Amino acid sequence: MSIPNNPSCEKCKDRFASIFCKADHSNLEQIDAAKVCSSYKKGQVIFHEGAYPFGVFCINDGKIKLSHSGDDGREQIVRLVKAGDIMGYKALLSNERYTATATALEDSSICFIPKDLFLGILQKDASMSFEMMRILSSELRKAELKITHLAQKPVRERLAETLLFIRETYGLEPDGQTLNVRLSREEIANLVGTATESAIRLLSEFKKDGMIELDGKKIRLLDVPQIIRTANLHD
Repeated sequence: MSIPNNPSCEKCKDRFASIFCKADHSNLEQIDAAKVCSSYKKGQVIFHEGAYPFGVFCINDGKIKLSHSGDDGREQIVRLVKAGDIMGYKALLSNERYTATATALEDSSICFIPKDLFLGILQKDASMSFEMMRILSSELRKAELKITHLAQKPVRERLAETLLFIRETYGLEPDGQTLNVRLSREEIANLVGTATESAIRLLSEFKKDGMIELDGKKIRLLDVPQIIRTANLHD
């Protein structure tokens, strides 16, 4: 279902946190004229793993998870996406199929930018091309770091680090403590890289230790310094 009025790229509240932060005005006008903005309900799939890309998706509002189906059929969350982020660019640039499925974690609005327009602007807009390279480099660094932590960090440390990562990605609710996203225990386990049962047990331990408070899918961070220490990170 399309959004009644397509939001303007120049007036988008998250523009300066996106690839379009330094884009030329004329290029933004072209994107505004060609993009298609739609709304998605919680749980709705935006694109499927294995499909061919026909453009890129820019998140106007909402939260999205990108997940890959493993050899055993289990879901593995590979990335969390927020407003201002783009999706589908790696498959588009490499001319390959999507390696993940994008699913709305909450009701979201997303703009679709056609392939030829996006690639054409990248070729002529040096600022956007540089931002694209920066985004790709950042994603590569995060992927390398995750592989290292999966191989070397205990599950308890990885869970603490995941809670901090979720806070960094989606922020906190107005109370300044509750994570501003609702994730199932299975989704948290997928982010950590462990079994759901282990994630449930460790979350209970964190609660017992006074680091967090649990209320259904709500997670309140009560002792961030202790969570940082548990994650074996420097404050």
